[in-house]
Amino acid sequence: MSDLLDIQRIYLEPAAADLPRGREILARFPEAAIVEVESHQRIPEVHGDEANVRRWVRIKREALVLGVKKTMTARPNGRSADFIAPSTANGCAMACAYCYVPRHKGYSNPITVFANIERISAYLRRHAARQGGKPQPNECDPESWVYDIGENSDCSVDARISDNVRDLVTLFRELPNAKASFATKHVNRDLLEWDPRGRTRIRFSLMPPADSRVLDIRTSGIGERIAAIDDFVAAGYEVHVNLSPVVVRDGWLGDWAELLEQLTAGTNAATKSQLAAEIIFLTHNRALHEINLGWHPRAEELIWRPGLQQVKRSQNGDLNVRYRTGAKGSYVTALTDLIGERAPYLRVRYAF
Repeated sequence: MSDLLDIQRIYLEPAAADLPRGREILARFPEAAIVEVESHQRIPEVHGDEANVRRWVRIKREALVLGVKKTMTARPNGRSADFIAPSTANGCAMACAYCYVPRHKGYSNPITVFANIERISAYLRRHAARQGGKPQPNECDPESWVYDIGENSDCSVDARISDNVRDLVTLFRELPNAKASFATKHVNRDLLEWDPRGRTRIRFSLMPPADSRVLDIRTSGIGERIAAIDDFVAAGYEVHVNLSPVVVRDGWLGDWAELLEQLTAGTNAATKSQLAAEIIFLTHNRALHEINLGWHPRAEELIWRPGLQQVKRSQNGDLNVRYRTGAKGSYVTALTDLIGERAPYLRVRYAF
């Protein structure tokens, strides 16, 4: 784990140390220096300092923030999941060039773990109970309410720090009307021992290896992710794939054809019978583009393509760029047609 995480400093909200999970995490990293902070959201030396771009990866590897989740909400989603669960962590040890999180939460954004897992779990149990049975199928799931438990982090990495994710997998195993879901770019085989009984959906993110080697920094390789899928299905997980972000460039469709062939060859019949895909084309951001130029300009050669992209101001005022209207529709059609031809077993849940 030292290549991904080598925790040297823990920024601690004192209230987190009063909780069992907080004490467990502190005991797990006994050599780490403890820096008390007023709030996990206000750490000047970690968040909001442009100079951190020069030591982006080092901060991600060496720093951990331990806090307490203050607000409990389950936001309606309706595409990947029915609800976005209150997070048990945010930030990430990985450093994907296209990740939206640094747009909002600081430049380096190491992992923040929330110690009040009991409160989060109790909230989710009550929320699911209030929903009752799902009245009709939707694109999230035909029978169960789906809760995304990893919107702002990668749960497979979070599980290397604490038992928060395992506690949620255990919780959803007991809920008759709900299941958990999270996307991941990290293969953590410890999860194979958790006995989820079909109540947790893992979405392995995939893209052509040539793109991943440039954009998916510090993640498990694409081949390793595909090789893990059958094992996770056999261990009782529902497994889907996120084909994202789709990057349009010269030869992109041919490389996606090769990836689909790799997925077909690398998975068995049991996996294929339950496999489904989400397809998300790249959305980028002007501010993130400027940040990336300070530490990984090669990535921007792939994902900052003004000739193919148009600007759209988001609800929070950010200037995002996405592929041009009209052209993007043709890209989506080309990729979904390719899936129908090369991987007809792969049900496309949605594509945009």
